[in-house]
Amino acid sequence: MLRIFHNPSYDFIKWWRVAAISTIAFILLGLGSFVVTGGVNYSIEFTGGTLMQLEFKQPPNVADLRSTLDAAGIRGAEIQQFGSNREFTVRARDERQVSEQAAGAEGVARRIQDALNRKYAGAFTVVRTEAVGPKVGGELRRGAVIAMLLSSLVTLVYLAIRFEWRFGVAAVLSSAHDVLVTLAFIKLLHLEVSLTVVAAILTLLGYSLNDTIIIFDRVRENLKKQRKEPLRDVLNRSINETLPRSVLTHATTLAATLALLVFAGEVIRPFAWVMTFGIFVATFSSIYIASPILLWIEEKYPRKVEGRPAASPPREPREGRARAQAQPPTRPTPAAR
Repeated sequence: MLRIFHNPSYDFIKWWRVAAISTIAFILLGLGSFVVTGGVNYSIEFTGGTLMQLEFKQPPNVADLRSTLDAAGIRGAEIQQFGSNREFTVRARDERQVSEQAAGAEGVARRIQDALNRKYAGAFTVVRTEAVGPKVGGELRRGAVIAMLLSSLVTLVYLAIRFEWRFGVAAVLSSAHDVLVTLAFIKLLHLEVSLTVVAAILTLLGYSLNDTIIIFDRVRENLKKQRKEPLRDVLNRSINETLPRSVLTHATTLAATLALLVFAGEVIRPFAWVMTFGIFVATFSSIYIASPILLWIEEKYPRKVEGRPAASPPREPREGRARAQAQPPTRPTPAAR
């Protein structure tokens, strides 16, 4: 792998317009999905409701299980296989009861268990029950938004101190792009937004920022070495120099997330989906979002480069010029005959 990318010299920056059009189109597609199919599909952690994990002695018929819950007045319940074909999770929301108290969610859990006892008496056990009221769900949703905003603020302060404000603004705008693209991906795949998905988004932000910081750190080093080199060339050279490291890091991380996606089961699968997609987003944004934004900021607010151009001759000190003017011009000595 390192031999393949030995001394690469790809011109990444020249494709930034194509990359920008592609990512804007993807975000607009996600926004269109929001308009057509409605808002975010929040889990019961955010909306309030009931989750029950059931284990049956024999694999049940999912259609019979759903009809049993519908007959008990629990309509629209989400039934998913959890691990083996004998384990299932039931997610239900009773808008009338949940809107009153958190105890309403517990009442839904009792109704689910009573309905299943009439149909599958002694043929199943309740492994766990989670009941979340609307107040708790609202607090969790607010806390998730605050966590993402605080992470962006801390990142901006850190990069502004370690590098300079241009790098911080570019990295934060790149992170905002990652969040928008990931939300569009979640909506297009109809993934349920739970605390696990929020954890995946926060993990993605850290992963993407780490990739961006590594490239920016190399940019800073190259700017110190070649002060008069255009920033576009410095960015391209820095991306190429970090390319072998990026390929190896993303390949190993992708292997881990794909293993989670295939073998981890339903609980971890949304996390694995977001992280697998996030690896590509982090690579894309650090090259085609953060770097062009930094280049644009440099054109609008150019840096003050220390040192004068090499073509301009050094000036004499003021005292030296004064002494030279005070001394009378020396006559040429006659040549010896």
